[in-house]
Amino acid sequence: MTISLFKTLIAISDSGSFRGAADIVCVTDAAVGQQMRRLEDTLGAKLFDRSERTPRLNQLGKAFVPKAKAVVQAYETVLDDLTGDPSMIGELVLGAVPSTIGGLIPITTKRLIRLFPDLHLRIIPDLSPKLLEQVEQGSLDAAVLSKPPRVQGNLNWMPFYEEKLVLLTSPEVTENDPKRILASMPYIRHTRAASVGLMAEEWLADNKIKVNDSMEMGSLENLASMVAHNLGVSVGPDICVPDPVFQKLRKISLGPTAPSRMLGILTRSDCSKMRLIQELLAQVSIVVEQQAIGESE
Repeated sequence: MTISLFKTLIAISDSGSFRGAADIVCVTDAAVGQQMRRLEDTLGAKLFDRSERTPRLNQLGKAFVPKAKAVVQAYETVLDDLTGDPSMIGELVLGAVPSTIGGLIPITTKRLIRLFPDLHLRIIPDLSPKLLEQVEQGSLDAAVLSKPPRVQGNLNWMPFYEEKLVLLTSPEVTENDPKRILASMPYIRHTRAASVGLMAEEWLADNKIKVNDSMEMGSLENLASMVAHNLGVSVGPDICVPDPVFQKLRKISLGPTAPSRMLGILTRSDCSKMRLIQELLAQVSIVVEQQAIGESE
């Protein structure tokens, strides 16, 4: 019996299906079925009801899941007493909103790997709602994202920076009044599937601003590239650690009523890698502070 069998069982419980578990543990549906057959044979007990087309955990299987979680957590922290520095060896699976991939995440990752050379990181970029789901399911150890509308009791939210929404334009735009710019320039929307896109839409509606739609982008990086080429303007966050393209954009204040998004790290309260994630938060905070000092000089 291997720990991977328990992890697959937990993934089935969290996702509700073999197919969902296959996505989480990165194997095929057939491999998930084979693993569960092997686990049942080893235990000498049936964990699934296979009377229907889609296998479901039976009562015994549901009762076994908490025990499997306890075994996995014990396995992942087995070096605690020996090293005095738990969870610094192994892998950290980290989700991140795309706007952090160009600056914040690579700089922070570099610092973290310098501290812990044996650490392996897997970075999964996605929008905040999708990252929230993956943290809840346990397929991500943690995620850097916008604060969810509600943080359930089984999750741990650690904020680190508030980004104001601003009007983004290319350096070629010389006008300073955001409403005049929005009235005269093509507007590039950020997808409504993202929390930032929704906030921008709400701000435009609250201020009764009608824009000249030109295109819609699925990520802030692509949106920034379009704005940088003066194909239009957009409302987006003043990214705390921008990439070189975003750095060169003009960021015009939307005034005192401008909305903002709170960035933070989200993880499950029962995550076995909490000390490592706390170190990640410390390094993120250092990178953000250094960027702020650099901009003020």
